[in-house]
Amino acid sequence: MHFSSISSCKNIFAFFSKSLRNFRLRAILQSKKGCFCMKIALLGCGVVGGGVLDICNKRSDLELKYVLVRRPRPELGDKAVSDIDTILNDASVDTVIEVMGGLHPAFEYVTQAMKSGKNVVTANKHLVAHYYRELTQTAHEQGVAFRCTPAVGGGIPWLVNLERVLRLDGVTAFSGIMNGTTNFILDAMHTDGSDFAEVLRLAQELGYAEADPSADIDGLDIQRKCIITANVAFGCCLSEEEVPVFGIRTVAATDIAAAESMNRVCKMLAFGKNSGGRLSVYVEPSFVPVGELEAAVSANRNVISFETALTGKESFYGQGAGRFPTAYNAVADCLDIASGVRGFYTDTMKPAKPDNSAEKHPYYVRFAGSDAWLDGVTVAPCGDGVVTGDISVSEMHAWAAKAKQTDPALFIAGII
Repeated sequence: MHFSSISSCKNIFAFFSKSLRNFRLRAILQSKKGCFCMKIALLGCGVVGGGVLDICNKRSDLELKYVLVRRPRPELGDKAVSDIDTILNDASVDTVIEVMGGLHPAFEYVTQAMKSGKNVVTANKHLVAHYYRELTQTAHEQGVAFRCTPAVGGGIPWLVNLERVLRLDGVTAFSGIMNGTTNFILDAMHTDGSDFAEVLRLAQELGYAEADPSADIDGLDIQRKCIITANVAFGCCLSEEEVPVFGIRTVAATDIAAAESMNRVCKMLAFGKNSGGRLSVYVEPSFVPVGELEAAVSANRNVISFETALTGKESFYGQGAGRFPTAYNAVADCLDIASGVRGFYTDTMKPAKPDNSAEKHPYYVRFAGSDAWLDGVTVAPCGDGVVTGDISVSEMHAWAAKAKQTDPALFIAGII
């Protein structure tokens, strides 16, 4: 063997931890013969899990060995297992894909998988946002890969491109539509003149919204995606309590009319900014000028953008959810792992507390009642609501949290 080959091998092996050494060595040796096949265990087989199953069955380089299910699934044959220990104790399983949803037992299962030397891919945004520090730290300590591309943007290659640009440049800001359900509702209210309840029922019939739509319409889904994005973009670890969110549960036709009177479109947006180390991260409905990219996004599509000093603004558009779009990114993460890509974390991840006090813009507010603070910041009436002067995000969200106790139908939207 030539010296250069020996040196190259040493560099490769030094990159990976001892817990992955056997898997990586086998991958290198088998790939030389053109027969490397990653063995995968799938946790959950619902809509997205079914998509993963279909994609893997068509590939020779991926073998779906196990599918963890809660109830009998005869169509899965001997792949179906009900005990996580079957997967954990099988050393031939290289990677676990988690699409169960929820926090528990998903957290325990993926943590145990990593401690068993297995890579983890997850589409579970709630899990990643809530346990980001624990998951990334465990992956780092165990020397395994942890990836969550499908957790944000569904089939959009958002996190992978965010990660890629960070190799050369720092991300100064990001923003966008990260939830297809709320975009579908708001788009229909604008284009068809439908009321909120009517469009929500339609979204549920089409499968865009769950039977309990709270995570979507209260902004929790987009908040979690915003947190994951901020953690990757800014190398931090945010908690859900630190990122203010106002949803669209109370949006009404009169609010849509108010946006249109300003030549704007109402959209549910996530925002993040890094100003010299000061982070601003929040989620709220926004009145976006007609002609802007976000204003033109229709139906259940997503668009997310980041900004850097070198590239300026770059945007990514596509299906933000669904069986095959989300499954596609889960499988793509597996292929990235096989090629040596590790995961979405840095060795210097730092705790951070967002400060939204310096982020100021006008707001549209519809509030039934009298309020001295609101009266003091109002500059003009607008339909059933008012338009304020520039108000900090932190001040408006703090006021809205209290004002909802007086008027549960309160609605606010930032004016861009």
